[in-house]
Amino acid sequence: MSGGKLLVRGARQAVLVCRAGERALRGEDMKSLASLEQDGDNGVSLVVGSNGLIEAVGHDADIQEKYGSTKFDRVIDAAGMSVLPGLIDGHTHPVWAGDRVHEFAMKLAGATYMEVHKAGGGINFTVEHTRSASEDELYALFRDRLLRMVRAGTTLVECKSGYGLEVETEMKMLRVIQRAKRELPIEISSTFCGAHSVPRGSTMEQATDDVINVQLPRLQELMKSGDLEVDNIDVFCEKGVFDVESTRRILQAGVDAGLAINFHGDELHPMKSAELGAELKARAISHLEEISDAGIKAMADSGSVAVILPTTAYILRLTPPPARKMIDSGVVVALGSDFNPNAFCLSMPMTMHLACVNFRMSMNEALAAATINAAASLGRAETHGSLEVGKVGDLVIIDAPRWEHLIYQLAGHDHLIKYVVKKGEVIHSAV
Repeated sequence: MSGGKLLVRGARQAVLVCRAGERALRGEDMKSLASLEQDGDNGVSLVVGSNGLIEAVGHDADIQEKYGSTKFDRVIDAAGMSVLPGLIDGHTHPVWAGDRVHEFAMKLAGATYMEVHKAGGGINFTVEHTRSASEDELYALFRDRLLRMVRAGTTLVECKSGYGLEVETEMKMLRVIQRAKRELPIEISSTFCGAHSVPRGSTMEQATDDVINVQLPRLQELMKSGDLEVDNIDVFCEKGVFDVESTRRILQAGVDAGLAINFHGDELHPMKSAELGAELKARAISHLEEISDAGIKAMADSGSVAVILPTTAYILRLTPPPARKMIDSGVVVALGSDFNPNAFCLSMPMTMHLACVNFRMSMNEALAAATINAAASLGRAETHGSLEVGKVGDLVIIDAPRWEHLIYQLAGHDHLIKYVVKKGEVIHSAV
């Protein structure tokens, strides 16, 4: 046979996640993930072809029989190890300057998110620093964060703008994301989030009009010229920020510009964001700490993905989103790290751990939420999120006989993760 890109052989276990090309897992299906186990001395092998797609997954003997004469660019001996799909982070804010470590003490002393915001901190503090940073400065910070995500097993990540709140800085942030798409091995789904907050000196109505009539038209020009590729539109639908009707206007304008709806909703107050998202056929809605029962039903019926964010609820001491109720009601539930200056977490293994402990998700549910369901939240479940033939060869290989160690060993991913693979290429190795 002609050459292949990668052969992984001898693994103790491979977690496929999906059995039959499922585009998302719901309810009981999240509890039982497809996997392949070593049979006696017959370990598990996986083949990634020269096109970067998975060609075969099976026991060593079967793969050896079929591919014995094939020359591979790389062979990994995974004896005693476990193989998982590359992790997918469904919600991040990774392009910014000016950390907010000083605000952490305020939060520990009891200040709420909106109290910090009103004191001049929060999003507006980061906006000020991000506006003044050069494109190269932002890229250097962003690059370091993305590579840290890779080392923690993330191979696909959603990345937002949103710390400009005016057209020049928003486009600057999106150019930084576009540069990372070209230059770094991690895959990115980019999101325009010009409606992340109301800028100082503006009203909600003025900010809404600016996003629709100034920022989005400029974005469309840059997309048409090929300078930017942007996938999603986001709005922070929240009391004191953008109300439901302003959110509806901005999201619809984003859809008209060719973007998929992926927005913040029902985080700090019940806003009926979930009902709005379901009505607009949103691809995903994030946060949902304050989702209503009607919103849960609407999302289950519409198929909109709930991207829940354990770090945010943890750091802000919020009431957790009703993850169990959402899962049991048939909502597609995904996970995101929500990396941002308020929740400085670049690790999906840590995010999964928090989901299990604080949201009462099982480890299987957390892995489904960080792979196939996160892929669904980004419209990429046909190509990502599971170890199935024909899908992109994105893998995480850990030095443990069972994959659950990735969640069980709290903050242990730097020791556990031996290889991170993107389209059959090793992009991180700790061997």
